[in-house]
Amino acid sequence: MQLIWLRSDLRVHDNTALAAAAARGPCVAVYLPTPGQWRAHDDAPCKVDFWLRNLASLSKALEQLNIPLLIRHAPYWDQAPSVLVALCRELDINAVHVNEEYGLNETRRDSEVARALAGEGVEFHSHLDQLLFKPGSVLTKTGNYFQVFSQFRKVCYQRLHLSLPSLVPIPARQALTAIASDPVPTHVEGFEPPGETLQALWPAGESEALRRLDGFVEQHIDHYLTERDFPARPGTSQLSAYLVAGVVSPRQCLHAALQANQGEFESGNTGAVTWINELLWREFYKHILVGYPRVSRHRAFRPETEALAWRHAPEELTAWQQARTGLPIIDAAMRQLLETGWMHNRLRMVVAMFLTKNLLIDWREGERFFMRHLIDGDLAANNGGWQWSASTGTDSAPWFRIFNPLSQSEKFDREGLFIKRWLPALNDWDSRSVHSPNAQRELFRTTDYPAPIVDLAQSRARALAAFKRLPSRQDMQMD
Repeated sequence: MQLIWLRSDLRVHDNTALAAAAARGPCVAVYLPTPGQWRAHDDAPCKVDFWLRNLASLSKALEQLNIPLLIRHAPYWDQAPSVLVALCRELDINAVHVNEEYGLNETRRDSEVARALAGEGVEFHSHLDQLLFKPGSVLTKTGNYFQVFSQFRKVCYQRLHLSLPSLVPIPARQALTAIASDPVPTHVEGFEPPGETLQALWPAGESEALRRLDGFVEQHIDHYLTERDFPARPGTSQLSAYLVAGVVSPRQCLHAALQANQGEFESGNTGAVTWINELLWREFYKHILVGYPRVSRHRAFRPETEALAWRHAPEELTAWQQARTGLPIIDAAMRQLLETGWMHNRLRMVVAMFLTKNLLIDWREGERFFMRHLIDGDLAANNGGWQWSASTGTDSAPWFRIFNPLSQSEKFDREGLFIKRWLPALNDWDSRSVHSPNAQRELFRTTDYPAPIVDLAQSRARALAAFKRLPSRQDMQMD
């Protein structure tokens, strides 16, 4: 009997571990809710709810394959070895199959599980699944992990031209077993389910993920390059939550994009090429997580930036968290996050740079807050994005590059449609004045919208001065 230990791979199509296990004989699946670990990793309640809803959908799909899904509880990952050993003894399991996960804690967990299973004579098979390339296989000529995305992308393109990762077929239905599936929990203590409104924005299941993928490729991918930066327009795929939970795979996304672009990665439709590049950005940050584990320890990728004199400004941090900064584009973006569990990618950069540059508050505060609210919260991508905006990470924005929230708002939400969608108090403003609170103080006093908490010009100068005081970058060891 083979055991598939499901984690961030909640699908039956193109699931490497599932296909490998089924090819070796009868199999059973198990999922381990780990609420203590989820809290330690700042996973959002809406994200946990999304996992559970997708797990319930997956259970039905596995039932069609006669593969039972068991639920076993391990509050923390250090309890996973004993829980899985007990299950292997109970079911006379020969081998356990997993799809690789990345990060220090994930790697340690899997190593401990493999060691415990080996002591029982049970094989442990780890499969490449949530990435196109195994970390450590895309390296510089000197054998190091890439630190610059454009160089990483170039090698990825070369590899893709040589060998395109193929889709894994869904397993055939196996013979019935005497094992009954367990009911999937609808909630986990400590993670209050979100309201029906948020759940309706993110329906569960592979069919929904594939519907979104197909719809994006058919209707929007051609215009992705020109539309993706405008938050009021439907220019993005809305697939990130499904990718993070493994309801759809990066291989499925890549194949769909290639099919729409006559098999081309680097030429042809610029929208498709740009979206493939976004898949590779996701890949890049996962490789960084493995190659430079310091980023898993809440440390800056660029060691010299650890000396930054971040401000302790709890009232300003709270205003940012509660969408009360007095800067409409910032507050509208934060309101979108709080109400939907998601934020448009352009706005993630804008609000992150505002917090880390204009407020000069430590990027780790923003990274943590995002993880606690994002339905698509992912350590690698979230950390990579925050460190990019804070100019502390790999391939970062230059420290002297500071987005101006007003110009970003005027450029990417010219008519103020996004702002007015999330800040109803500003509905009566015209499309010009809705962006500029500093120029409209008298009008602000007549509304319930707050005045700006910071002067943009002065705060920009403060950030530049703080970064100028940093020591020059040296060849510091990155552990």
